[in-house]
Amino acid sequence: MNAIMNTYARFPITLVRGDGARVWDDAGNAYLDFISGIAVNTLGHAHPQLTAALSRQAGTMLHCSNLFHIPAQQQLAARLTALSGLDRAFFCNSGAEANEAAIKLARKYFYDQGSSRRTIITAHQSFHGRTMLTLTATGQEKVKTGFDPLPPGFRHVALNDIEALRQAVDGSTAAILLEPLQGEGGVNQANSAYLQAVRALCDEHGLLLLLDEVQTGIGRCGTMFAFEQAGIVPDILTLAKGLGGGVPIGAMLAGEEVATAFGPGTHGSTFGGNPLSCTAALTVLDVIDAESLLDNVIQRGRQLQQGLAALQQRFPIMRAIRGQGLLVGAELSIEAAPIVAAARSEGLMILLAGPNVLRFLPPLNIRKEEVNEALALLASAMETQP
Repeated sequence: MNAIMNTYARFPITLVRGDGARVWDDAGNAYLDFISGIAVNTLGHAHPQLTAALSRQAGTMLHCSNLFHIPAQQQLAARLTALSGLDRAFFCNSGAEANEAAIKLARKYFYDQGSSRRTIITAHQSFHGRTMLTLTATGQEKVKTGFDPLPPGFRHVALNDIEALRQAVDGSTAAILLEPLQGEGGVNQANSAYLQAVRALCDEHGLLLLLDEVQTGIGRCGTMFAFEQAGIVPDILTLAKGLGGGVPIGAMLAGEEVATAFGPGTHGSTFGGNPLSCTAALTVLDVIDAESLLDNVIQRGRQLQQGLAALQQRFPIMRAIRGQGLLVGAELSIEAAPIVAAARSEGLMILLAGPNVLRFLPPLNIRKEEVNEALALLASAMETQP
């Protein structure tokens, strides 16, 4: 009897080991991993520096209550605020928790000002998490079915439509929450001109700009944060997934004025920012810098998109290639699930991003020859389709 709740449509494989960009199942079969734990395994599997750092920290202290000062947490906050241009950090355990904290902070900020603004505007096809607040913020109805009554205070508009966004803003609007590049919703990019216009709209109306970089942050798109490519800075930024390289951690960053809306007792997390997770995140940042992984993301991302474009010429069912860095999607004219299954049979792990989009999320230290291998395996998988 399987005692685990049936919340995932799991692949028929049990993974037991990983090394670099490879994983092995319990039957000894090897796979090239272009899922990375859904953009989590930033450094691949069993990176020696991360493994050693976690071992050292586990031998010193795994957990310490936030009732005390935690050196690794303070160091990580300093690193992330310096990198982002924001001023304060709050640590939690996941992307949903980080987004929940961001929504709470935005509403508390206006409450403290004596304002009644509470509404958050988000984009269609967005994905912000599965807590009650974050699934309501999500612009996909499928995640909301069966969970009513949903909390009020959210509105959704089309991505990259600045006029629709402008018309949605009213006296109740507190903030706009966007992903610079939608991962779960189909690998849909918010273009730079749009993000710049959204920043200007927020400034014009005194709104807060919240950017969800749970999937795009920590180098995934070729810069430490995807928002850098638009030349803007948000008021609140959320991170998770790749930050800990496989160890659960989430972060919410904010500017000083906004951050002061949180005081003792307004928000918290028992496990958030514990010594182990913060040590993992600090090590991930160290390795990204030491191994020049942002440059690698740009180069390998370009290689991957060019390779997929070449496959598009061979396989007309591939309609469009889009993405940034090593978050890449290939839109098909057919259901994508059979291609994902065929690729797995060939030894390549890839994901869906909606019913007809293939999603590629290799580790940031993926090598040139491994990208070529993945493209060859994908071609073999596509050749099996009628």
